[in-house]
Amino acid sequence: MSAERYRFNVGSFKCIAVSDGAFIYKPPAFPYPALFLFANAPKEALEQTLRGYNLKPEQWKEWVSQYTCAVINTGEHRVLVDTGAGDLGPNTGKLLQNLQDEGITSGEIDTVILTHGHPDHIGGNTLSGGKPAFPNARFVMWKTEWEFWTSEPNLAEKADEHLKVLRTLALNKLLPIQGQLDLVDHETEIVPGIRAVAAPGHTPGHMALSVTSRGEQLLIIADAVLHPIHLEQSNWYATVDFIPEQAVTTKRGLLNQAVAERALVLAFHFPFPGLGHVVQKGEQWQWQPINTEG
Repeated sequence: MSAERYRFNVGSFKCIAVSDGAFIYKPPAFPYPALFLFANAPKEALEQTLRGYNLKPEQWKEWVSQYTCAVINTGEHRVLVDTGAGDLGPNTGKLLQNLQDEGITSGEIDTVILTHGHPDHIGGNTLSGGKPAFPNARFVMWKTEWEFWTSEPNLAEKADEHLKVLRTLALNKLLPIQGQLDLVDHETEIVPGIRAVAAPGHTPGHMALSVTSRGEQLLIIADAVLHPIHLEQSNWYATVDFIPEQAVTTKRGLLNQAVAERALVLAFHFPFPGLGHVVQKGEQWQWQPINTEG
């Protein structure tokens, strides 16, 4: 397996997990990882859970997160899910080169699905000069999400500088692709075999995807789950979950779906290639990464 590209199939669909690079979350831009990822975790339960990962809250100074996008070739369409972070960090913005290394040009992508408007998912929408990076693509986003970032959102409860920065970044990356944009407002097939799944909470219009072909399924959960611990402690939410209670409900619903339908799951922030299965563990769940050896 390449460290930045991983090929796999879903039925007859040829898929590639494609890295956009990695980003380090640490102070002062972000809280320490234990607080950033598990904002509502009780202290004792958090310490006990982290011990299972050989971590101590006070010694966990930074979280290195992979950013994994996906390409799905259905035979009729070549679909890209999220565009990565662009120039957000020194080790991001690798998507286009990794696509090129797979023999895929940006002009061959005919559909780009944006799961939500955070900068690590839309940062590759445009090139450095502001031109769309995928000139022949139809972009698809949930209507609520588009409106949240591009119209005047109600910031009454979260009118902080962090959100204002996020909104500025979103406008810079979303408005240039407006002419190529289709909005969805209900669960529907975007292209044959790829269905939009409502997954609000992390952001108001956050979207998951169900990819099905010949009885096999890939469930792309984007940021509904940020860390494997969120499966084991599904009531814990992250500082960046905009509507925390809704994020928890959405997460639990997707995890139940993954188990019931025995879906392969792709999680954007998990260690590359971000692919695995969800297994029931009592009233909670556990992550089982796929075996990429051989």
